[in-house]
Amino acid sequence: MLLVSYVREDEVRRLGVQDQDAVLDVAALAAAHGAPLPGLGEAPASVRDAIGAGPELLVRLRELLAAPVPEGVRLPLSAVRLRAPLRPGKVVGVGLNYTEHVAESARTLDTDKELPQRPVLFSKPATAVTGPGEPIWHNGELTAQLDWECELAVVIGKTARRVRPEDALDHVFGYSIVNDISARDQRRGGQWFFSKGQDSYAPLGPAVRTADTVPDPQNLDLLLKVNGEVKQKGNTRHMLFRIPELIADISSGLTLEPGDVIATGSPAGVGASFTPQQFLTPGDVVEASIESIGTLRNPVVDAREAERG
Repeated sequence: MLLVSYVREDEVRRLGVQDQDAVLDVAALAAAHGAPLPGLGEAPASVRDAIGAGPELLVRLRELLAAPVPEGVRLPLSAVRLRAPLRPGKVVGVGLNYTEHVAESARTLDTDKELPQRPVLFSKPATAVTGPGEPIWHNGELTAQLDWECELAVVIGKTARRVRPEDALDHVFGYSIVNDISARDQRRGGQWFFSKGQDSYAPLGPAVRTADTVPDPQNLDLLLKVNGEVKQKGNTRHMLFRIPELIADISSGLTLEPGDVIATGSPAGVGASFTPQQFLTPGDVVEASIESIGTLRNPVVDAREAERG
């Protein structure tokens, strides 16, 4: 099941289920069947509302989706605008989690050439999150090295504290796409927070695929294009630390809460790895795609021009 958050002309956020080239409004679906969904209010707005409603919600939603869809519930994708499916409480990033990316980072970004023995972690604030179709801000006063990274996003559905790897996937609600944008020239004292945490540096979406419909999250193709040209191509099976290991390691000292997101790392092909190096500039369009989830498309926009109006 693909869950989305979307708006229409009134700009009111609503929770929907994506069905190929259409969106089914969750609240309208329940109302049409005369059956309120367990744990949800009358106007759920995001995937975070769905997470908060508990597992009974997905069971009931599946029942409703198995029945004929009433008129007025199905909206063409072209008639809505998707937004970030949720605003995470926190985004935990994982660095150097693909072997080839470790090598290219050591060559171009002055990182350790040895494979990490434990996950390399950093954070992004919730204010960095932006949705599909929304701008990635390029501020030329702050960076000349704006870079991309297509990553599988793990959306936490149940509080995880000191979780064992064998139990870790029980705490996952679903999976999405995050583009881990970085200002490579804003790494400060070896720390990545300002480099990776600026506004719009965590495009997220376009949907969250529920975990029950992802048979193997460690076998998903990833692809990133800039202006239609392929820059990254990989598969989640090449992660150094797999999702259960990441959840266990993070939760050993940091509580993961429902709605938190783990950005699980990037395959090779970041802009800094090219000769000469390639970085994003205003006017570029970035498309990050992951098998069975969709394509997260964002334009790069000059932040200074936007401020001048």
